[in-house]
Amino acid sequence: MKKIAFLITLSIANILSAQNNPNPGYWQQQADYKMEVWMDVKSFQYTGTQILEYTNNSNDTLKKVFFHLFPNAFQPGSEMDIRLQTITDPDKRMIKTFKVEEKEVKESRISTLKPDQIGYLDIRDFKQDDQIASVKVVGTILEVTLVKPILPKSKTTFSLDFDGQVPEQIRRSGRNSSEGVALSMTQWYPKICEFDFEGWHADPYIGREFHGVWGNYDVKISIDKNYTIGASGYLQNKNEIGHGYQDTGIEVKHSKKTKNLTWHFVAPMVHDFAWGADNNFIHDKIIGENGVELHFLYKNDPEYIKNWKDMQPKTAELLSFFNKAIGTYPYKQYSVIQGGDGGMEYAMCTLITGKRSLPSLVGVTAHEMAHSWFQHILATNESKHEWMDEGFTSFISDLAMTEVMPSKNKKDDENPFLSSYNNYFYMVTTGKEQPQSTHADRYDENMVYGISSYSKGTVFLTQLGYLIGAENMMKTLKRYYHDYKFTHPTPNDFKRTAERVSGAVLDWYLVDWTQTTNTIDYGIKNIDDSGKITLERIGRTPMPLDILVVYEDDSMESFYVPNPLMRFEKENPYPQIKRTVLKDWDWAYPTYEFSLSQGKAKIKSMLIDPSGLMADVNKENNYYEKVR
Repeated sequence: MKKIAFLITLSIANILSAQNNPNPGYWQQQADYKMEVWMDVKSFQYTGTQILEYTNNSNDTLKKVFFHLFPNAFQPGSEMDIRLQTITDPDKRMIKTFKVEEKEVKESRISTLKPDQIGYLDIRDFKQDDQIASVKVVGTILEVTLVKPILPKSKTTFSLDFDGQVPEQIRRSGRNSSEGVALSMTQWYPKICEFDFEGWHADPYIGREFHGVWGNYDVKISIDKNYTIGASGYLQNKNEIGHGYQDTGIEVKHSKKTKNLTWHFVAPMVHDFAWGADNNFIHDKIIGENGVELHFLYKNDPEYIKNWKDMQPKTAELLSFFNKAIGTYPYKQYSVIQGGDGGMEYAMCTLITGKRSLPSLVGVTAHEMAHSWFQHILATNESKHEWMDEGFTSFISDLAMTEVMPSKNKKDDENPFLSSYNNYFYMVTTGKEQPQSTHADRYDENMVYGISSYSKGTVFLTQLGYLIGAENMMKTLKRYYHDYKFTHPTPNDFKRTAERVSGAVLDWYLVDWTQTTNTIDYGIKNIDDSGKITLERIGRTPMPLDILVVYEDDSMESFYVPNPLMRFEKENPYPQIKRTVLKDWDWAYPTYEFSLSQGKAKIKSMLIDPSGLMADVNKENNYYEKVR
C-alpha cells in the first residue's frame, strides 16, 4: 500500500510541475530534495543528510550555486542582530526592554545568546555528482564553486551532510516558544537559492520573507516517539507512526525499546518544507471541501482547547471561500500547527501562536491560509514584491472574514478594508513612505515596511476595483491564479492579467502606485452660480473620477470623468442612478471644468468618489454641501 501511495503522490507531483506560465520563453529551475534528519530533543541539535537533484532549465551555464543557511542569523553579530540594534523601531518580539537610570533601553535578544542557545547550520562533505566541491560560508549564505559547470537544460546532483542547532525562539523558527511549543522547524535546512530570469537571489536572512525554487520533497524525520509532528506534505507511514494520523480502526503500538520514530513525508511541487513538533500536542482532523484533510495540532492546554475546536469548522469554511474567490486548492492536506511567534505561512501548513480568542484564531488562520494561494502556489519574489503577497493575502482574508466571522457591528463589514486605507493615509502623513519597489530589507522602518506591504498592497487591489469595476477585479484574481500558479509571477504579470480581463491600459497605475510615492488628491475648486464646476488635481497620480450630485429635490445624478491613460470606460457602478460620461481629463491639465444643466442654487451636495475606494489623501476638498 505504501508503494501505491507513494506512486500516486509522485503522479500528482508530475501533474503539478507542468509550467503553465503564459509568458513566451518562460522557464524556472527545479530542485528535488531527499533528506533524512535525526533530532535530539534534549540538546535541540540535529544532524541530516541531503541529496538534491537540481535541474537547470535556463539558457545560462552555472559555475556557482548558493544555498541559504537561515539558522546562522540567530548568532550574536549577525546581520539580523545588527539590524535589530540599528533600526529605529525593532520588532518587539526580538528585543528585550529594560530601564537603566530611568531610561528605556532596548537590547537585541540575539546579541545575548549563548553558544547552546544560538542557531547554526554547519555543512560537511559537500559533493557534486560524487566529487568534492569547494564551499564558503558567508553569514547565512553558502557559496559553492562547482566541480563542473551545469549546462543549460541539464541536471546535477548535490549531496551533503549537515549539523544544526535550533535557536531559542526569537523569530519564526526556534525552540521552546513562549507558549511552550518545543520545536518550530521553519527555514531549518540547507536550501538552494533561486536563480531566475533576473539571475541569482542569494539574499542574506535579515528578517524578511523568502524566495524559493519549485521542487519535490522527500523528508524523513527521526524524533523521540512521544513527539507529534505536523508538517508540509503527506505522511507516508501513518500506520507506523500513529499519533492520530493512522487509518481508522488501526491501533498502533510502539515497542518500549523504541526511543525514536521516523516520520516520512512527501511534499510534491512546493518551494519550502516546514514542520512543528511537541510531546504534548493534541491532533485533530476534519475533511474540508474536495476531500482536503485539515489537520490541527496544538498544546493540550485546557485554557484554550475549546477555541481550537471551534476554529476547525471555520477553517473548512475559509477553504471553501478561497476556492471560490481565487481557485481550487490543489493539494489534499493543510495543517494548522501551534508554534512560532505569531503567524507565518509555509507550504501546505502554517505555524501560529495558540493562546488566542476565537476571532483572533480564525483571523490569523484566515490570513496565513490565504498565503497558500498567493505565496505557496503563486510564488512571487517576496524580497522584491512583498506587497503582492501580503497585500493580496490581506485583501482576500479580510473579505473572507466578513463571511466566515461577521462582525456584530454590521458597519465594520461594510468596508473591511477601512483600516488598510487609514494605515496608508497615516504613512503618507509621516513623510517616511518609500516606494513599494523597495527591497524588503531596505526599508528604513518596520512601520513603513508593514504598511507598504500589507495595507498599501491591499489598497492596490481595492482601488483597482474602483478603476476597472469590482467584478473585473475579482475576475482578474481568478485568471491570475489560473494562468500563473506553480510559477513565479511578477507585478507586470498581474497588471497584464487585469488588462486582458478588463481591456483597460494599466501601466500608469502600476508605475505610480508601486514604484513612486506619488499621491492621489483631487478637489472641488469652485462652483459658480450658473452650475459650472471646476475641479483641481493636486496630487501627482492621475485617476478617473466618479462624481455624485444630489439636488434640492433629493434626486441624484452621477458623472464619470475618464482618465485617458486607461483608454477605458468602466461600467456604471451605480446603475440605479443616471450617469453622464464626460470628456477625458488629461493629466497635464491641473484643472477641469464641466457644467450642470441646473444652476448652483439647485445643488444640495456634491461628492468625488462616493465609494471611498479611491485613496485620495485629502478627502476634505472632495465634498461640497450648500450652506443653509
